[in-house]
Amino acid sequence: MDQFDLLKQETLNCTKCSLSKTRNKVVFGEGFRNAEIMCIGEGPGYYEDQRGRPFVGKSGQLLDKIFAVCGFNRNEHVFIGNIVKCRPPNNRDPLLEERETCIPYLYKQIELIDPKIIVLLGATALKGLIDPNARITKVRGEWMQWNNRLVMPTFHPSALLRNEKLKRPAWEDFKKIVAKYREIINPEHYSEHC
Repeated sequence: MDQFDLLKQETLNCTKCSLSKTRNKVVFGEGFRNAEIMCIGEGPGYYEDQRGRPFVGKSGQLLDKIFAVCGFNRNEHVFIGNIVKCRPPNNRDPLLEERETCIPYLYKQIELIDPKIIVLLGATALKGLIDPNARITKVRGEWMQWNNRLVMPTFHPSALLRNEKLKRPAWEDFKKIVAKYREIINPEHYSEHC
């Protein structure tokens, strides 16, 4: 087993916080192991908890559509992870102690995958990785630096489903991601729409 598989095994067997008592399945993450882009969400929802895969409900379907329009997919370009790997009961926000207990797994994933671009999907991801006081409405769409990586905060797909007005700014953010991908990774990257 390589380091990635060992990390996955450790994560799948984790009982370090109370979420381990209420989860169905640990959601380790999914996608290309050497992805240049890593998307980070908040934590698993109902469908993710049932299937053990990230972003498989309505939010995930929308995220996959956004990827497709950008010329990206989970198999070749993107790895998707979360701040916490287990579903908080009733889809509540993860508590501080839960985030602090789980985030070392995410740090290790980032280290092993070594993405050049990190996309933070929503406020919990932004606060968990960058700054607990940051506001997604203030910093979304602006490139940041974190541990020598480029970071783009944007709205969570579930926010886009709740509020149609957020779709346009989120699309503008993803156009910046495609442009940066072409600039630093693959100038030949094809996307029909941007």
